[in-house]
Amino acid sequence: MKISSLFDLYVDQLRELFDAEQQLRKALTAASRAATSQELKDALEEHIEQGEEHASRLKEILEGIEGGNKAKRCVGMTGLISELNELLESDIAPQALDAGIILCAQRIDHYEIAAYGGLCAWARLMGHEEDADILQESLDEEKESDEILTDIADTTVNHEAHDSEATGEEDEESDEDKKEAEEEEEEEE
Repeated sequence: MKISSLFDLYVDQLRELFDAEQQLRKALTAASRAATSQELKDALEEHIEQGEEHASRLKEILEGIEGGNKAKRCVGMTGLISELNELLESDIAPQALDAGIILCAQRIDHYEIAAYGGLCAWARLMGHEEDADILQESLDEEKESDEILTDIADTTVNHEAHDSEATGEEDEESDEDKKEAEEEEEEEE
């Protein structure tokens, strides 16, 4: 697709964001399984549900614009998910893992915030108010998700990671539990 206007770029970026939302579901599911903090697990599960709604909204916009909902590979999200997967596969203490998951999830949130914010501004500029309202709803949810993760990090997870490091304690997940989680993940694929 040749991009010769802001509208063409808008459609192109909607397609990328649609793909990003689809890629994210699997990655956040794996992160939720690996997390030890129930509060973090709950926040990630909520984000997964929101992501499904976000993808549905993007599909609706794309169908209204071009009569289709083709995704375009989002290499930015692919990279962010690769970083998250690398963390999940590393040999890391559970408390530090939770802190790392939050950091990766917030990087992803910020990427999505930038994408939804830019697309929302373009939609308004081009007079696509209905699209802008839909994108704004997803943008607001992404910002809220980021705030929730910040709160979890600031009130519990980061402190637990720091305290376990300072005392030399590790609340290690058994190798058996890790293998079981990996097997469950492989079965779903």
